[in-house]
Amino acid sequence: MTEGISPIDLVLDASGTALIVMLILLLLSIVSWVMIVQRWLVLSSAARNLLSFEQRFWSGMDLSQLYKEGSQLQKADNVQLVGMENLFRAGFKEFMRLRQQASVDREAVMEGAQRAMRVAFAREEEKLEKHLAFLATVGSVSPYIGLFGTVIGIMNSFLGLATQTQATLQVVAPGIAEALMATALGLWAAIPAVVAYNRYSTWVESITSSYITFSDEFSSILHRQIHSD
Repeated sequence: MTEGISPIDLVLDASGTALIVMLILLLLSIVSWVMIVQRWLVLSSAARNLLSFEQRFWSGMDLSQLYKEGSQLQKADNVQLVGMENLFRAGFKEFMRLRQQASVDREAVMEGAQRAMRVAFAREEEKLEKHLAFLATVGSVSPYIGLFGTVIGIMNSFLGLATQTQATLQVVAPGIAEALMATALGLWAAIPAVVAYNRYSTWVESITSSYITFSDEFSSILHRQIHSD
């Protein structure tokens, strides 16, 4: 009798290959959810830091003072500065270093500051995009893994019919249910991963666009400052 069979029973009573497929899908689902939560924490923190630093930067505070405040915060509270503030610190530090060298002309100073900001931007972008490729992989591969489990379940159902003198629903039902369970687990793993990947990719693009805009605006400020001396 097949009454009372739960999804957990289907997983535990599945054939060897189908069981492996289901366990792989469950593992992918668990890991992807961990990545989804972890990425949300990182991106939400980056968005808050972006708004906070923009307010401080455009408040009219002296750039040297703003740089010193960041340095003091790092030393006093052992805080790791991230995001837009890292771009600012990288560009301003290189700008001041080259500016103090009499042999370096103005254009070389600007190129050095912009190059430092590009390097800092690449590092920040890498932090934001971390694990997104994994979510994209889970979203694209999981349905096919589930489909493979479905094929195995249906094959087992037909093989079971070969040993029966009479084909009944009770004979094929467990195998069909096992096949559908594999399909469901594939979608269970894929759908959240795809949704999260699309949402987070858009979020990362928005944050990095703000970084690029800030880099251009900060470069203009440094350009005016060095040519006004």
